[in-house]
Amino acid sequence: MRANTARRSVAWNAALVACFAMRAALAAGASDQRGQGSKQEDAGAVAGIAVGALAAGPAGAVLGAGVGALLGERYHRQAQSATALKEKLASSEAERERLLENVARLDSSLAEEKVRGEQLDATLARTDELGLDVSFRTDDDSVTAQAMSPLLKLGALVASLPQAQLLVAGYADPRGSVTYNDALSLRRAECVAAVLGAAGVARERIVIEAHGKSASAAEDGDLDAYAFERRVTVRVQLPSTAQVARRE
Repeated sequence: MRANTARRSVAWNAALVACFAMRAALAAGASDQRGQGSKQEDAGAVAGIAVGALAAGPAGAVLGAGVGALLGERYHRQAQSATALKEKLASSEAERERLLENVARLDSSLAEEKVRGEQLDATLARTDELGLDVSFRTDDDSVTAQAMSPLLKLGALVASLPQAQLLVAGYADPRGSVTYNDALSLRRAECVAAVLGAAGVARERIVIEAHGKSASAAEDGDLDAYAFERRVTVRVQLPSTAQVARRE
């Protein structure tokens, strides 16, 4: 009788120790790698031995060890799965934040492009009003440094408008022969066209005309009026809607 009581006391104490050991192992987390004995499995085995021994002696201890190890390992796997799921959710949340940032940047870029498109449309609506005049010295066809900057700016604008063309027309004052002034006005127009080409306008988009002194309205000897007639006019032209439709 005393022997049985002693065995049960020892088994009870072993069970208590095993329970504490199992609680400590479960609190350690689920960081063990698969394929290795986990702390939960070991604690379950110890607890199973103690409980089995208490319930059914040595045979119960063996059975309890197996059942306890199985339960401990099952808990260990569940804890590992929960940890992996938490990590996956955290990764998904970070990816969602990155996607939201990308969408916000894309929306901002689209808004900027829309503004630029509206500005371009407004520019296109005023292209018939765009143009400039380039003045020349007497019997000279060289473009002055003062006229160079506005020409380059206008050329850069037209280069960005694929369907726009430039009409470059040269003129001369009434002094000199018709043949000479025709050639002089042509050289002036070609020099201006060369500057526009340097700004990026393709040569086939530039129409050159030479009017010589045919358009002169200055009175004979009026030097101030002559100065206005030694010029090249540059005008931006767009094809009509019907022409665009035929091309498309």
